[in-house]
Amino acid sequence: MTQPEKSGANLPTNSYIWPRRRYSEMYSRSMSDPEGFWAEQAGCLDWHTPWDKVLDWKPPYARWFSGGHLNASYQCLDRHVHTWRKSKVAIYWEGENGDTRTLSYSNLYTEVNRFASVLLKSGVSKGDRVVLYLPMIPELPIFMLACARIGAVHTVIFSGFSPQAVSERINDTGARLVVTADGGYRRGKITPLKEITDAALKMSPSVERVLVVKRTGQKIPWDKARDIWLEDILKEADGFVAAAPVESNHPLYILYTSGTTGKPKGVIHSTGGYLVHNCATYQWAFNVREDSVYWCTADVGWVTGHSAVVYAPLSHGAAIVFYEGAPDTPSIDRWWQIIEKYGVTVLFTSPTAVRMFMRHGEDYLKKHDLSSLELLGSVGEPINPEAWLWYYNNIGGERCPIVDVWFQTETGGFMISAAPGIEPIPLKPGSATLPLPGVDAAVVDAQGKELPPDQTGFLVIKKPWPGMLLDVYGDPQRYKEAYWSRFPGVYFSGDYAMRDSDGYFWMLGRADEVIKVAGHRLGTAEIESAVISHPAVTEVAATSKPDEVKGEVIILFATLKKGKAASDQLKKEIVDHVRAAIGPIATPQEIFFVPSLPKTRSGKIMRRLLKAVATGQTIGDTTTLDDETSIEEARKAYRKLKGKT
Repeated sequence: MTQPEKSGANLPTNSYIWPRRRYSEMYSRSMSDPEGFWAEQAGCLDWHTPWDKVLDWKPPYARWFSGGHLNASYQCLDRHVHTWRKSKVAIYWEGENGDTRTLSYSNLYTEVNRFASVLLKSGVSKGDRVVLYLPMIPELPIFMLACARIGAVHTVIFSGFSPQAVSERINDTGARLVVTADGGYRRGKITPLKEITDAALKMSPSVERVLVVKRTGQKIPWDKARDIWLEDILKEADGFVAAAPVESNHPLYILYTSGTTGKPKGVIHSTGGYLVHNCATYQWAFNVREDSVYWCTADVGWVTGHSAVVYAPLSHGAAIVFYEGAPDTPSIDRWWQIIEKYGVTVLFTSPTAVRMFMRHGEDYLKKHDLSSLELLGSVGEPINPEAWLWYYNNIGGERCPIVDVWFQTETGGFMISAAPGIEPIPLKPGSATLPLPGVDAAVVDAQGKELPPDQTGFLVIKKPWPGMLLDVYGDPQRYKEAYWSRFPGVYFSGDYAMRDSDGYFWMLGRADEVIKVAGHRLGTAEIESAVISHPAVTEVAATSKPDEVKGEVIILFATLKKGKAASDQLKKEIVDHVRAAIGPIATPQEIFFVPSLPKTRSGKIMRRLLKAVATGQTIGDTTTLDDETSIEEARKAYRKLKGKT
């Protein structure tokens, strides 16, 4: 992994706001006595009945806090409304079209109780699966907590998915109830969620009722025998529904992986272990105070939204910002308007968003007061050192530490991250830093042997942790094969990584996003980091195409900084730059300059689409794309170059 000169710098850490508990002491304790350690962390929750056993580990299945009973909705609401926090803001909501709502913990508690009553009156009971296909509006977390309140299992489906993708998830869960909206706003347009739902239900016979939230007000198709407006059924709702205690390993939710390859996997997360892990790691990573205003920009349709937007912050009684739309709509400074408006102290976003803002320069930042920010976070994919430093210097004003977090849908909560809530440590731009207490992470070779420092390999977790997935819904064999068969008894993350001589982890992307050039394995993240360190480049996606001699050759799709023009000379400079940073083996064969890269709304670059462009394959499903014009621009750039040659 290319590291800049400043990578070992002891950058400012705002240590005046953090308690000083020694990381090394906590980590050693968590490794020597993991059950005792996690039992202590479980004290951050209110338990209805205590557990009988901290960990029941029968590889590859772990059951945490067995016999203990609790309720996720109670953790996020009831225990706060019985204190002064009842009048504290829980959610500041901003709609893309300018609508706003502010919900106190008391307001949120009232709404969750009413929505729980609606679910009960709709025939939902403990253990039933409820599909939530909603935009980023308050009703989404409200319904999540309402499901948890009665012991139902929610399945949130990302609001950018197609009818086919929605139907697959409904059918896999066997859900009888779907909650959707008439539409949602995104980039100034209305996403027709009800129409998409209706198309999906033609392929999903299990659904008996559809609750519809009125968001946009446009005309929508209607089935009188099946559909009902939420506002109508709320008129009959009770004002209180007792939080039902469930056993610690009762499923809280099912969340499907993206499904870019093969059938999506329904990852099941527990209630007790998941909440303990997230309650602890959230505080370690962000050290939120009572006066903190926390904003995670992730869509709730992904795991970051579940863990770092809803369950962890609300279990702590935090004030969160919740935004419906795109980061550059209606203007490129929308996020900075929101930060200034609410006095956001913690901003947790994706490297892709950072690189997008880099491309537009710093002038628009100067229009807004961002001095409330105290800490920045990064999540979703590896952040290259140049983007890290730009984020630190320009958004954080050279005063805010950056917490670069690695975790997955399957891990449930944060795994590798700086931990300012434990102890300030030197930060290395581009590194996820150290495993959090309780996380036994390692980098191994293809035979499972742990590698020495500065060698790249596969990231694994050697001990069970409370937030880990319970299973793959309806497919235990896939659970075993996907995560535990590669290295028996050890969790295989599917990610490529390197650990340096200081023990810091450098994430290098998915193991299946490794390009093999003449027998050499090069991670896409490593190549992209080298390219972005060129002063003209803002963002890049590395992919490959087959080559008879080398096996594969590297293909780059890149966006340029404002004022930089594409040219053959610039291509040569970038090629030379990559060769100098990594070596001749990493020489790109082709470079295409494009206005933007195809990404999901969560900010992940869809490299498989670019690979399809470069190899002439069928593009396939593009419904998760945030901006479909990006893939057409890539096609144009490719055709233009091919036409010239």
